[in-house]
Formats: sequence, structure tokens, C-alpha cells
Amino acid sequence: MELAFLKTLYQRPGPYASVYADLTRTTEDAAKAVELRWRALRADLEDQNAPEDTLRALDRVIDEEIAERRSEGIVVFAADGEVLYRERLPRPPQNPRATFGPLPDVLPYLAERGEKIPHLTAVVDRRGGAIDCVTAKDEHWHIDVEGDEEYPIRKTKAGDWNQSRFQRAAENTWKINAKKVAHEIDRAADRCGAEAIVIAGDTRVRNAVLEEISENVLEHTVEADKNTDIDDPDLDAELRRLLRLKTYERVMTVAERFDRELANGDRAVAGLPETSTALRHGQVETLLLPDDLDSDARLWIGPEPVQVAATAEELREEFGVTDPEQERADAALVRAAVATDSELVVLPSDDGASTPVGAVLRFSTVPAQ
Repeated sequence: MELAFLKTLYQRPGPYASVYADLTRTTEDAAKAVELRWRALRADLEDQNAPEDTLRALDRVIDEEIAERRSEGIVVFAADGEVLYRERLPRPPQNPRATFGPLPDVLPYLAERGEKIPHLTAVVDRRGGAIDCVTAKDEHWHIDVEGDEEYPIRKTKAGDWNQSRFQRAAENTWKINAKKVAHEIDRAADRCGAEAIVIAGDTRVRNAVLEEISENVLEHTVEADKNTDIDDPDLDAELRRLLRLKTYERVMTVAERFDRELANGDRAVAGLPETSTALRHGQVETLLLPDDLDSDARLWIGPEPVQVAATAEELREEFGVTDPEQERADAALVRAAVATDSELVVLPSDDGASTPVGAVLRFSTVPAQ
């Protein structure tokens, strides 16, 4: 997961208020229930001594979301009386909470956000098709493809005059239109860098399209065995299933590389002290964090993003930090990863196994033999 989108968040010195609000409306008094849930989170921030101007900034955002009724949940980070980052969530946060501390509490958001895999969906029929594509930066495009050939589209009924000629003409029309749709799918997939592609629609036309798309696109494509439209919930469910699979594959690829490099002993590190040291030195290519939102692990931080260490003495000796602070380890590590252009992989921790904090390194400090 690339973290560059968080760079502006850390341009303020903090402290930060972090809010994960549940905005679901499932009862007759839904608006009142949402307001009460926010009031409870606001009270938590007050108990943590969040300043009033920051609370008012959060009030404005939450009130706006309640009025617009456009989301099931929202994450908001604010500091110094200003909202610095906000994003609507497609579902309620797994763990609604509000915290106030030296750094924003970003790991729950990153775990729910997940990998942003560029993807494409297409629904095809005998007249053309509809294509939706989404980039890794969450940019959306919609393309309607009108076939060049419109007549004849349907085969004639058995026994009609000149039946075989019209049937061949209909099939040729489908193939001509399918070729145009396939060309547009190739172009759109290249434009958005699609790594997951779902094609649905008329079975015979779908097969014709699959025969025409490029090999590079075909290797990322699955069929949805449905004659549907681009907004059908079943098609969306198939896409989400594919994206989950792609995310799992990507995470497992990084985890396997981490295990391999750690065994070799020079291009990976494990443990909080070792990982924080590697981040301070700009070595980390990919940071691996367990999805452990209840972890009580702490690190010491200074005012600069790369100032993170297992002990306060390290920051005093290496950077001359006079007043180090303790902070959640995951928050401190993510800030340093953002500053050093490292990627992040959040490892699932729901299997009961202990998942260590670690990193795959860009380079090793082990001297060449």
C-alpha cells in the first residue's frame, strides 16, 4: 500500500484528534441515534483534553455528514482547530472510537481501506458495452461503447425467408461490435492499470470479446456468468470477491518475501527496535504491521517523522531530541514510513498466531563479503 496520500496529514505538528464514527441509520430514530453516537465519541475526546476549536471543527464535519446521509461511516483527523483529512467509509468502522494524541491513529483506517487495486468492469451485449474503471488513486471513468454495426442484430426465426444469410449477418455484426468493445477494454485497462477485470453480459458476445482482448488483459480477467448491467449488485459482489483475492495474493507475496529475506539475514528485520532503526536510516522498502488495533506497544518519537526509536536515549543521542514522547508503535512507524516513501502491508491477525512487526529492506547494512 502506497502511503503518499498521507503526507499532508503530517505537515502539522499535532496533537491530533482521530475519529472513527458510525453513521448507519437502521431505525426510525436513526438521525438521533447517529447524533448520540457522535456525542459519545466527542465526550471521549473531551476527556482526553482535546481543545475546543478542534472539537468544533469535528462537529461541523459530522453534522454535515448526518445532514447529507451519504455514508455509513467516516474517518476524520484534525489538529489545531482544522480538519486535515477525512474520508467516507463504505461501511461502519469495525471499531468506532475517538482518540487524541501526539500522532493520528491511522492504522484502523489503513486496515479498513486496504490495498487500492486498480480494476475494471465491463458489461457487453450485441450493440456494444459499458465499461467502468478505477485507478489506484481512486479515479473513476465510465465509457459507453456503441457498436459500429447495428443491422442486423437479431437472428431471424426458423423458416423465415433467406434465414441463413441473415443469421450469418447477425453473427458477423456481433463479432464486429465485440471487437470494438474489446479494443476499448484494452485501452481502458491500460489507462487505469487494471489488475482485476470482470466481464459480464450476453454469453456469446462475452466469448467473442474474450477472443479479441489482449493477452495482458486476459490474464487479469474473470467472467461473471450473468447477463446484467453495470450497476447490478451481483456484478459488484463478484468484483469485490476478485479484489479480496487479489489483495490476499499481494499480501502473501510480500509476507513470503519477508520470511525469505529474514531467513537470509540481511534484507529484512523483525521486531520493534530493529524496524524503527531501519526506518530512521531510510532502509525500509515495505513495512509490515499486524492488524492489531488493541496493541499496547509503544515507541518513542521526536518532532520529525523519522525520529522514532525503542528508547528515548536513542533519540537524544542520534538527533538531540530534548523531549521525546511515547506514542502507539503503529502510529509512530506509519508516520516514519510515509516520510521515507515506504510501502505498507497490513497483515491479518485473526488466526490467533502472533504476527511480528517487521520490514523488507531496500538495502542491507551488512558489509559485502
